[in-house]
Amino acid sequence: MKVTNEFLIPFIGLKLGKHQFDFNINKTFFEDFDYHEFENCDIKVAVVLEKKSTIMELSFKQKGTVHVPCDLTNEMFDLPVKAKLHLVVQFGETFNNDNEELLILPHGEHQLDISQYIYEMIVLSVPFKRVHPGIKDGTLKTEALQKLTELSVNEAKQENTKQEEIDPRWDKLKQLLTDK
Repeated sequence: MKVTNEFLIPFIGLKLGKHQFDFNINKTFFEDFDYHEFENCDIKVAVVLEKKSTIMELSFKQKGTVHVPCDLTNEMFDLPVKAKLHLVVQFGETFNNDNEELLILPHGEHQLDISQYIYEMIVLSVPFKRVHPGIKDGTLKTEALQKLTELSVNEAKQENTKQEEIDPRWDKLKQLLTDK
């Protein structure tokens, strides 16, 4: 993962209070993390940093779309995603990010890299099963679905013709079972 200056927040020169940072996330952001699950994406991330005397609170909000294949039809579509994340930053002796809601920075730090938190928030907001909205409401028209409907009609016709061509000797054998 490459560290870019775009996601570094220099908090040492900020005054106490709330400060907002806006980011536009696209495919190149995920390529830096070597993550290739999305064909493309367009996500807006808003980060509100509230600086207090001893701690900082960060509130992340993201909303946008990711271009992914449907798990049922393999058709590409734009999946809407949104999520929120809250992070508290404290200062201590050593760096510690074991807790997902608490980050401890060493006392000498002057900037914060939020790219990992944005990455995790977006990746975790994508549902495990991705289904095209056209499947749910029945409006999806694809070549694969049309071919399936053509084949299913042909199967029904073949079954009907097979039933009509039953050998008359089987009828005699069936009578043996019913004559008992």
